[in-house]
Amino acid sequence: MTDSSISPLVDASWLKSRLDSPGIVVLDVRTPPTGGFVSGSVHSDYATAGWRTVVGGGAGMLPDPDVLAGLIGRLGIGNGDHVVLVAAGANASDMGNATRVYWTFKMLGHDAVSVLDGGFAAWTAAGGPVEPQPAVRQPTRFTVHPRADLRATLEQVEAAVQAGGTPLHDARSPEQFAGKAKSPQARAAGTIPGAVNLDIAALFSPAEHRFASPEAVKAMADQAGLPLRDQPITFCNTGHLASVSWFALSEIAHVPGVRLYDGSMSEWSADPQRPLQSEG
Repeated sequence: MTDSSISPLVDASWLKSRLDSPGIVVLDVRTPPTGGFVSGSVHSDYATAGWRTVVGGGAGMLPDPDVLAGLIGRLGIGNGDHVVLVAAGANASDMGNATRVYWTFKMLGHDAVSVLDGGFAAWTAAGGPVEPQPAVRQPTRFTVHPRADLRATLEQVEAAVQAGGTPLHDARSPEQFAGKAKSPQARAAGTIPGAVNLDIAALFSPAEHRFASPEAVKAMADQAGLPLRDQPITFCNTGHLASVSWFALSEIAHVPGVRLYDGSMSEWSADPQRPLQSEG
């Protein structure tokens, strides 16, 4: 489903006014869900339901499109539905539950998808109706139309490092970027050579329940030294944090050609022959 009028971000007021509208499906992707559910929403646990999978050295890879089609269809979501994704809204990393599933829907060719800005925290702060249990919808058929332009493969990242010129954005903490800390998903500390760092924490305000504005996102990228041209590639450890920066750059700031490397450092560092860069 393609509709250019659908906003990547919707707020609690927008959703409250459309909660009972046909064709709107609220999908809660919290891990775990606490405090109830947006009234009428269905739940699919981001961590355990199968939204990401292990492929080779990559710990958070995009599953086979047909597998995802089955997952989505079993939730009662069809190709004619506008999906609104709900994370907890605790911080930028938490919003990654929604932004990664958003990217997944886009990768499957389903453009009728939005993220609830501020997540469940914003919903309850706005007095939105809450139910103790999620809704259950009748399973349906969901047809995928996979696309490749939103994703960077290992081969494409290797080529980008070799040739130079492609902006590489490390969405992790400054400590992990500098090689002073390491995630368990990465074999070794460090980053992809040539990358610049923009910590995603600044892209979302938990206190205000909202993502940064397009102007603020662009200003942060400029301050970090990240060019917003030449199809930037964003990565982290498993493609989770990077989905937040992908969403901020591509969907909020409308930077063209931004790609998410879902293999990220878990895949890149798995081979000792691949180069790593660190401070010192």
